[in-house]
Amino acid sequence: MSSATTLRKIRQIELRTRKLVNNSFAGAYHAVFKGRGIVFDAVRPYEPGDDVRDIDWKVTARAGEPFVRRYIEERELTVMLVLDTSASFRFGTVGMQKRDLAAEFGAVLAMSAITNNDKVGLLLFSDTVELFIPPRKGRKHVLRLIRELLAAPAEHRRTDIGLALQMLRRYLKRRAIVFFISDFLADLAPIERDFVALGREHDVIAVVTTDALEQQFPDVGLVAIRDAEGGGVQWVDTHTNGWQGAFAQRAESRVETRTQVFLRAQMDSILLDSRFDYVRALTQFFQRRGAQKRRAT
Repeated sequence: MSSATTLRKIRQIELRTRKLVNNSFAGAYHAVFKGRGIVFDAVRPYEPGDDVRDIDWKVTARAGEPFVRRYIEERELTVMLVLDTSASFRFGTVGMQKRDLAAEFGAVLAMSAITNNDKVGLLLFSDTVELFIPPRKGRKHVLRLIRELLAAPAEHRRTDIGLALQMLRRYLKRRAIVFFISDFLADLAPIERDFVALGREHDVIAVVTTDALEQQFPDVGLVAIRDAEGGGVQWVDTHTNGWQGAFAQRAESRVETRTQVFLRAQMDSILLDSRFDYVRALTQFFQRRGAQKRRAT
């Protein structure tokens, strides 16, 4: 992708995500991800209707008229976007590639965080750490994140989710909101402990990005299937009795294992399907989180 094309695409995504954030997600994000508490900001003259319990009696005595203490929410939240850049993520048969879908989804989250004056960082991983950008604030920072989400090259093809989980645990010293974006096609059972450990320390949301062909393979006769990460090619006859059923069963088993790992790690999840707009998935996530908060209070 040329630099001019990249810049144009970044600008398009910035405009689209900014509109979505301003119209839909900024308020929902703020309501779902609350700050650490309420802190004193300043005093101001008393107005009818103010709670008398907020009157600052020392300032009132000095000024000769009532003043109340004003409080603001102390946010200073940290959001980490963690994105899989392995070869299996650069795949898509309907709509767009999983990587492009995840990049735009991540851009909305980054813009929501910055709009609410939170810090946001980025970790790109394959079977190594491809890129790490520490959490910061500001428009220039978020534009850099969007650029890297869209265009950062991946040097390696394979996936090591455990490596990314371990790095997050080493780096994140304070509680953070972690959006872990991957297709999660790797076997998660051996790294369940890493998920559980990270879930105890942080609010982890697994963003499962999938393509229809990964769930059900059509009957197209004899076809060559290439392993995106390993590079090997295998010829299979999809018309053979039971092949499609076995494929669907393996996909279902993978989903079941993934679901159980996330449950035991107390992780929330969002499903991004390349056939559908991510806006619906993110809206449903905020609605679900909001309902959980209301039930908890």
